[in-house]
Amino acid sequence: MGDFVAKRETAGHDDVRTRQKVLACVLDNGPVSASKVAKTMGLTAAAIRRHLDALCEEGLIEVRSLAGAKAGRGRPARQYVVTPEGHQAISHSYDDLAVDVLGFVEEKVGREAVGEYAQRYAADLRERLIARIDRTPDTVAARSRALSAALVAEGFAATASPVAVGTPLEAMQLCQGHCPIQQVASTFPEFCEAEMDMFSDYLGVDVRRLSTLAGGAHVCTTHIPTSVVNRPLIDQKDRNQGGSR
Repeated sequence: MGDFVAKRETAGHDDVRTRQKVLACVLDNGPVSASKVAKTMGLTAAAIRRHLDALCEEGLIEVRSLAGAKAGRGRPARQYVVTPEGHQAISHSYDDLAVDVLGFVEEKVGREAVGEYAQRYAADLRERLIARIDRTPDTVAARSRALSAALVAEGFAATASPVAVGTPLEAMQLCQGHCPIQQVASTFPEFCEAEMDMFSDYLGVDVRRLSTLAGGAHVCTTHIPTSVVNRPLIDQKDRNQGGSR
């Protein structure tokens, strides 16, 4: 985040530190409203809006008006998300090198070798994630939340939230607001595919990606079915727990 910190000539040191925290909050929670950011950080709405405006001017975040969400008197709610430039400011400094190395591997050995490495990367990531989970939860929903928490510890800004609860379309959505290998995955989608296969294997259900940071979206969203009707890989223990998913 060197370019971001370099703006100290136009903002005080405390302002820069607060602005970094605001950017991180939008990254973790976006799309998110100014009031939610203020509540999360324990600051006034006026102070937060000043920092949000500054981040917008720097091109690190942007405003999106969400359909159906209102901010009062019929006005669409203003929600903030991190821009590709914002993700780039946060990303690791060795992304370009990693892409070059994998490109060299593809040139010398073949694309299959890149896929094999992506599978090994996903397997190593799984080992680290499992090590962060005390025990494997019984239900798909609980496993989704445990996976989300482990991903956060690994540097992926992740959340797991239920959708369509009580309906045949009931599911969990695992959202990742930051991916440490986003630039690599943009060039080599094998990494996204290997990660999704790893998620499916751990969760015990077939999952599908609704959006990816690598594909240009503001968040990676993985759809995880939890409904008995739409979960062909459900086991008997989950079935017996019914509504406790």
